[in-house]
Amino acid sequence: MKVLIVDDHATVRMGIRLVLQAADDLEVVGEAADGRSAISMARALSPDVILMDLRMPVLDGIEATKALHEKYRVVVLTTFDDDEYLFGALQAGAHGFLLKSAEPQAIILGVRAAARGESVLDPQVTDRILARALAVPEAAALPELTGREREVLQGIGEGLSNPQLAQRLGIGQSTVKTHVSQVLAKLGVSTRLQAARIAYGATSSPGRTGGPADPGTP
Repeated sequence: MKVLIVDDHATVRMGIRLVLQAADDLEVVGEAADGRSAISMARALSPDVILMDLRMPVLDGIEATKALHEKYRVVVLTTFDDDEYLFGALQAGAHGFLLKSAEPQAIILGVRAAARGESVLDPQVTDRILARALAVPEAAALPELTGREREVLQGIGEGLSNPQLAQRLGIGQSTVKTHVSQVLAKLGVSTRLQAARIAYGATSSPGRTGGPADPGTP
């Protein structure tokens, strides 16, 4: 699995490279110090995963993600110091979030998951960002969802698993699975992260009912 590292700090890039080199199945094919270079290198190297910093000169990670997310798996790798940058990355089409402070094995597992087409969400990002930013919009914004389905979408935005949703809502896991499938179908998406993006987009822009598509598993 080929990985492109994008960060404006050479020391950080070196540290990430050392972490990834510990995994035999991961290959760092390039490093970029800004978003513009990342776009050029991605087109030349065709990486399976791009680890994208947010704050960078020339072109930041948000704009670079907008340009790359449709063809490449872009995973934000952040120090988590600016919520607005994270919100912008979500709207730009980021396929997941990892923290630079995460354990090396967690970063390796996250890259592998992203390469398989799965959405990647660090638990701390879920707790501090998604629960607040991806609140389910009012019924007027998503009129096709029932009250229960909006509750399920809220849980999805908070990163809850099906067992956790079942416990919160007091219903069986099979019922939760049915509700989740219905929510994804009504929103016209295939992954939980896509559904969370739509929820945030609808909150930010009333009437919005769609978001950027990406591959992945529900």
